[in-house]
Amino acid sequence: MRRIASEVQISARPDEVWDVLTDFERFHEWNPFLVRAAGRAEPGQRLMLRFRLPDGGREMVFKPTVLTSEPGRLLRWRGRLGLPGVFDGLHTFELTAGGGGTHVLQSETFTGALVPVTGSVIRQSETGFGMLTDALKGRVEERAAAS
Repeated sequence: MRRIASEVQISARPDEVWDVLTDFERFHEWNPFLVRAAGRAEPGQRLMLRFRLPDGGREMVFKPTVLTSEPGRLLRWRGRLGLPGVFDGLHTFELTAGGGGTHVLQSETFTGALVPVTGSVIRQSETGFGMLTDALKGRVEERAAAS
């Protein structure tokens, strides 16, 4: 098992963060890690996510299933490579009001037989997580300021 995470404090309400975070069709406008996305943030729905590793642009597509969607609070999905137990990722965004805004914790727990041999991809994903949370902060605060 391996867990990676990134967090950020955003000067906006949780519902404002949620609106940007779940507007998958607009990810290409601001998100440097999940560069294309489609689907709905509803339990049982499959998403299409294209992520770009910060190693020079290598991209991969995965189609996780939304497990939890609590607007303004929690978004969780699970992605798999092949069969369960080969390489699974449980991805979570937790939004918590406080400090004059919203604390966002993005994390992913990887499990499965391939985890020990995917260290490079996981390390680059961790860098990508930081890029995503920073870009989310910029996008949300820009929109909040314009309102």
